[in-house]
Amino acid sequence: MNPAESAAPAPYHQLGGYQAVWRIVEAFYRRVETDDILRPLYPENLEPGKQKLAWFFEQWLGGPTSYSDRYGHPRLRRRHFPFVIDERAAGRWLRLMREAWTEAGVPRELQDPIFERLAVLARHMINAHDDVPREPLGDVYLD
Repeated sequence: MNPAESAAPAPYHQLGGYQAVWRIVEAFYRRVETDDILRPLYPENLEPGKQKLAWFFEQWLGGPTSYSDRYGHPRLRRRHFPFVIDERAAGRWLRLMREAWTEAGVPRELQDPIFERLAVLARHMINAHDDVPREPLGDVYLD
């Protein structure tokens, strides 16, 4: 048997592709809009961030490389330096994200391995006690 035939489809495809990712992103941002911890970290206009998050998830979950095609390597930690992210904010982000995935109808057995990776990613974004450059990068392309 060809190894490609026996490999499980990428999580992106298991979720249902871009439409499923978009449902997750919409559900997440609805929560961010009213969250007392996360809302102050986000810009006034949430719309551009929704699209960027959707493109990031699309790629991160094994789908098209839309994010990197537009912005280069994600370099997420560097892109988040302008925002002071502490342990509480990272935990809240994970909680709201989990709620969004559940609302979007993603089965728990598919969520769990993804959230193991998202937890590592959220911890990596914590920068509140670090001496890092706080000026925004904008939408620059990073190699």
